[in-house]
Parts: sequence; C-alpha cells; structure tokens
Amino acid sequence: MKTISDVKCFLLDMDGTFYLGDRLIDGSLDFIEAVVNSGRDYLFLTNNSSHNAAHYVKKLAKMGLSVPRDKVLTSGQATAMKVTQLYPGKKAFVLGNGFLFEELAEYGVLIDQENPDYVIIGYDTTLDYAKMTAVCDFVRAGLPYVATHPDFNCPTETGFAPDIGAIIAFIEASAGRRPDLIIGKPYVGIVEAALERTGLRAQDLAMVGDRLYTDIETGLRHGMTAILVMSGETTQAMLDASQTVPDLVYGRLSDMIPELTKG
Repeated sequence: MKTISDVKCFLLDMDGTFYLGDRLIDGSLDFIEAVVNSGRDYLFLTNNSSHNAAHYVKKLAKMGLSVPRDKVLTSGQATAMKVTQLYPGKKAFVLGNGFLFEELAEYGVLIDQENPDYVIIGYDTTLDYAKMTAVCDFVRAGLPYVATHPDFNCPTETGFAPDIGAIIAFIEASAGRRPDLIIGKPYVGIVEAALERTGLRAQDLAMVGDRLYTDIETGLRHGMTAILVMSGETTQAMLDASQTVPDLVYGRLSDMIPELTKG
C-alpha cells in the first residue's frame, strides 16, 4: 500500500485542488509549509492551458504564496516541448487565447493561422464561431491535431465551465476526428515534462488532484502515488461509481498535514 511517507515531491493540480476560482481553499498554504518543512518538494501541474505559468505565479502571489516560474508546469508548456520535437520548423494553427500563444512562442513554436502544417487546441476562453469553423476546416483536411489536455469541465467558484473536452467533442461532431495526440493529464506528455522538471523518478512522486479521469489516472498509469482531494470536481457518488480507485483520499490538501509532520 502506498503512503505519503514514500513521496519526495507532490505534483499539485490547481483548479479545484489548491484554489477554486480566485478563492484559496482553506489550509492550502499550511499544506505547502508542511511539505517544505518535511524536506519534500512540490510542483504545480495544471491542465488549464487558458493561462500561462507567469499568470499562475501572479495568482498564487495574490493568495499569499510566492513561487518562481519553475514551480508551475502547464499543459501549454508541455505541449510546446512536445510539438517542437515532433514538428520542428513546422507551423501551427492555434485555437487558444493570448496566454497560450505567449507560452508556445516562448518555446519557439511557429504559428500560422492561415496556412498551418498542424493544429494545436487549448482551453480557449475567447472561443467564437469563426475560430471553431477554422479549426474544424483544418482538422477535416487531415492536418495533425494536438490537444493540450482532455478535461471536460473547469471548476469555478459557482460550478463548472466547459473546458477543452467539450471543444474536442464539438470538433469531432463536425470534422469526424479526435486529437492525434493529447499532452496533459492523464497522458504521458505532461508526465515526461514533470520528470524532466523535477529530476525524480515517477515512483518518487505523488499526483494530487480533484479529478478522477485526469489527476488520479495520471498517478495510476505512470507509477506515482495517486491522491484524490474532494475539494473540486469529484463527489462521493462519483468516487463510489468509478473504476478509477485512488491510492489515498482526503477532503482537502490540509488533511494530509498530520502525516507530513509525523516524527
């Protein structure tokens, strides 16, 4: 049985795990303090590609946690790392907002919205019908098609907003194709990026999050300790009905503190 004592670094989801919208979940800062005081490390690992790492650093600072940019790994960054390997010198059509464009550009991804060689889609909070028509045209034409992550919903303070999974479903309904490659949790692309960032082995890591089909599946598929927190998307009924069984379950991050401070 896996335990927290074996964990050297916690990979922490953000939306629904550390905060909800602009509200810090109670005890999150205390959890970070306990992790650091126990000699362990942490890395924020988010599938949300509607913002870049710099945005999250600013958001965390407003909530009372100052971290350098290398403490945040987004699916946008992981996607940029992967497509520069797969499509060197090629140009991408990007369905995303300004933050995703900035993040891709930082990694040298070439972007051409008119005559692309392949397609990247992210969680686009500026989505409109013209964009959807364009991306469906390119996907229908057979261009290689990469998605930053698979999440159906993004947690908010008032419920949920449709995430990239809903966009993928729209494209599939119109163009008849699903992504050729998905980078974010629970897929291997973002795991490879996290291993590179931390310098650790998968068995030294814990994936902590509120979604069964992304966060927990990431841990289970890739040899990490899979820790579910019930502060976001997953309800007890969803957990009871799921075939995805986390190694450990807590109400929220701070519920782990007693085990971090043992001894």
